[in-house]
Amino acid sequence: MPDLWMPGARSCDVGDHAPTDTQYPAKAIAHITWDRNATAAKPADLVPFANLLTYFRGGGVGMAPHILWDPFSGQVAQFYPATSRSKSVVDLAGGTRTNRAGKVVIQIEALFFPYCRVNGTVYATLADTPCKGWDALNSWVHSWGVPNTWPMGRPADFTPHRSESVWETAGGWYGHSQVPENDHQDPGSWPGFASAPTPSKPTYEPFPGANFFRSGRRSPIIAAMHKRLVAEGCNKYASQANADVWGAGDERSYAAWQRKLGYAGTAADGIPGATSWAKLHVPNV
Repeated sequence: MPDLWMPGARSCDVGDHAPTDTQYPAKAIAHITWDRNATAAKPADLVPFANLLTYFRGGGVGMAPHILWDPFSGQVAQFYPATSRSKSVVDLAGGTRTNRAGKVVIQIEALFFPYCRVNGTVYATLADTPCKGWDALNSWVHSWGVPNTWPMGRPADFTPHRSESVWETAGGWYGHSQVPENDHQDPGSWPGFASAPTPSKPTYEPFPGANFFRSGRRSPIIAAMHKRLVAEGCNKYASQANADVWGAGDERSYAAWQRKLGYAGTAADGIPGATSWAKLHVPNV
């Protein structure tokens, strides 16, 4: 089971937990705190993280999200466990369960308002900020089955778009501006999803299996192995021609390598095994 409380987040449990409607797909809702109104002509200093933390634990507890995230410092505070509903959206009686319609409905409040000023720099959109901590936050939300998709489009402005049918049937990320029964226009923008890391190429060639080494097999792997056997002083080749083709010279040379490792008898038959191969350190090709 994923972590109910995001690793590394400050735990600020406000109690009042309530279950979600798990017959619906998993969702996340993106908000900005928008706690000051500023313009390009009149920017304003960002409100301190501690102020919002106090607010959501005190007078604003009735509007607390799951997560308060500071994209400038990377600080994260969590007020509800992932499987509870939180309260940062309007949820009208008798309508769709806006704060519960999902296996999880994780609500994220980013500490931001348009044209906030931080250390002398003014930021027009959330996506312009350093977005510190976003990758870890996104990974935690994704671990709860929330797809890295925007069913109604990634927010690019402060224009609301809402569809109750999409909301109820499609999992993924929604802006507050896309949640039914609500009239807010935030977040205006949101950082892109963390890309999956590109698997690094191993330094050494993985063992291709004993059946790979058959007479006449041509491969750059065999050529790389040939060079390593010569470098290890196990050169039993009659010729350096066709170094990429498995043959009797390879078998004799590999048997010499096996004997160098201490193998004897049938264990030094010249056919590579996984252990001896790993110790040969054949470069990845």
